[in-house]
Amino acid sequence: MSKLDQLIAELCPDGVEYVLLENCCDIEDNKRKPIKASEREKGDTPYYGANNIQDYVNGYTHDGECVLIAEDGSSSLDDYSIQYVFGKFWANNHVHVVKGKDRLDTRFMFHYLTTFNFISYLVGGTRAKLNKAEMLKIPIPLPPLPVQREIVRILDNFTELTAELTAELTAELTARKKQYEHYRNELLTFGEDVPMVPLGIVAKNLDSKRKPVTKGNREAGVYPYYGASGIVDYVSDYIFDGDYLLVSEDGANLVARVTPIAFSASGKIWVNNHAHVLQFETYAERKFIEYYLNMIDIGRFISTAAQPKLTQDNLNKIPVPAPTIEEQERIVAILDKFDALTTDISIGLPAEVAARQKQYEYYRDKLLTFKEVGA
Repeated sequence: MSKLDQLIAELCPDGVEYVLLENCCDIEDNKRKPIKASEREKGDTPYYGANNIQDYVNGYTHDGECVLIAEDGSSSLDDYSIQYVFGKFWANNHVHVVKGKDRLDTRFMFHYLTTFNFISYLVGGTRAKLNKAEMLKIPIPLPPLPVQREIVRILDNFTELTAELTAELTAELTARKKQYEHYRNELLTFGEDVPMVPLGIVAKNLDSKRKPVTKGNREAGVYPYYGASGIVDYVSDYIFDGDYLLVSEDGANLVARVTPIAFSASGKIWVNNHAHVLQFETYAERKFIEYYLNMIDIGRFISTAAQPKLTQDNLNKIPVPAPTIEEQERIVAILDKFDALTTDISIGLPAEVAARQKQYEYYRDKLLTFKEVGA
């Protein structure tokens, strides 16, 4: 039997009393003070709004351990914004400021409210609002304080372990990406013995076969519909069948480079007129050019009259190295391994974090579900 089970068996074997929030909390809404952004004096104190810290200011409205419950503007009705704060802070009038008193641990209340469904307590039309009168009606379970504190200890430890794992995986991913970029840059930098040729000579351009279809006219299906930065839809037909390198033709990403501007696409696909379509004789040639285009600066080939644009003519002019096919195969084999490792970590990181979050939520919900006394 766990320590928590022992405490429950000893202190509340018959269930837990539920009390309205107004009877177990102190409400400090009267101390709130909104300040326009232009009138805030910069400082070190967090300035809280409905969903997060909006700024850092000089001075404070509250001091101590509190739970902030969004009054309005929450991003999701099913996941209403709850924030835990400790120490000095400034609260505007978009959050209720609540403290547990006597028999209620404030941190326990925070954990409990993250599981609570607020929908039936909200008022208003297009903008949901939790007014004070409705908030005061929210029922709060009041197990004995030793039980509350043990639950808090378990959930806080779980949260801390998840944060540590996320930090470790993120650090690993960052290190792998830097390692990959180092080797990519080394492998794709050539001396004078390797000729440079225009991209238009080594690639076959199939732009003339592209066909844009407005969203309203697309028939849903299983074939990927590609745009400037990747798949944007799935449609019922295809216009290409094979292995291709797609290169962004326009869009802010040509300059920002948040995502790759060159990406491979294989099989039956549809491509609109925002991505160039290039075809190569071998896999190695295609991937070699993909890696190279994603490494180099192509700023001088991009026109920015209205928005960034890489015309077909300018694309064809981009100079690319032309080592032997054997050398291309060697380089691509190395970079593919690094790319696969980095991709695996990139996919695994959010998946692992999501799994931990689900595990936390499962145990949190179990720990914070109580049999009511007399029920």
